[in-house]
Amino acid sequence: MHAPVPETIPVDLLLHAYRSGVFPMADHRDDREVYWVEPRERAVIPLDGFRMSSSLRKILRQNRFRVTCDTDFAAIIAACAEPREEHAESWISHQIEESYIALHKAGHAHSVEVWRDEELVGGLYGVAFDRVFCGESMFSRADNASKVALSWLVAAMREAGYRLLDCQFMTDHLASLGAVAMPQSDYLQLLRAARGEPQGSIPQSIAAANGHSSPGKSIAQSLTQTS
Repeated sequence: MHAPVPETIPVDLLLHAYRSGVFPMADHRDDREVYWVEPRERAVIPLDGFRMSSSLRKILRQNRFRVTCDTDFAAIIAACAEPREEHAESWISHQIEESYIALHKAGHAHSVEVWRDEELVGGLYGVAFDRVFCGESMFSRADNASKVALSWLVAAMREAGYRLLDCQFMTDHLASLGAVAMPQSDYLQLLRAARGEPQGSIPQSIAAANGHSSPGKSIAQSLTQTS
């Protein structure tokens, strides 16, 4: 039995933190407190610099997976919170999990789900405000599933007129997909430049892609246009 989940972080406080370049983390799954993180170095994926390998392009074009948006946000964040080999403890505490579900219900957090038949095999979630998407976490239970989720996200953001995809911390995996590192001060400048309303939404763009006869092919083509 888990202890009762502490009070959720208010939606307005979370959004204010993200607009200030700060985000919450916890030390472990049952942690009853959060701490606010402002990294010295920030990782972002330039939307026109996403690196799509030939093998990833092939996977997309073959429609090996079905991709949806906001179909099961709770399942995505729960999967991201599961322990992993490289991290014995998850930074996604129960309090953080419930707080982001509330943020999702308020329309400011989205999930991208990757399905093989009816099985959820990968995905990601993050926070959306202004023309910014802050990727929080991703997971993969099938080869390349998280890369497919990220490909769809980048294509959807470009289609919807977003400006900034924040990845928080640099990893080798993100670097291989085109992520670049920068000082926090530079990130804050990008954050300010991305204020204002996008022309569309990420869920709308993903739904539109799914309207194509070959959704994955349309995503691969849209990403090839400048990458």
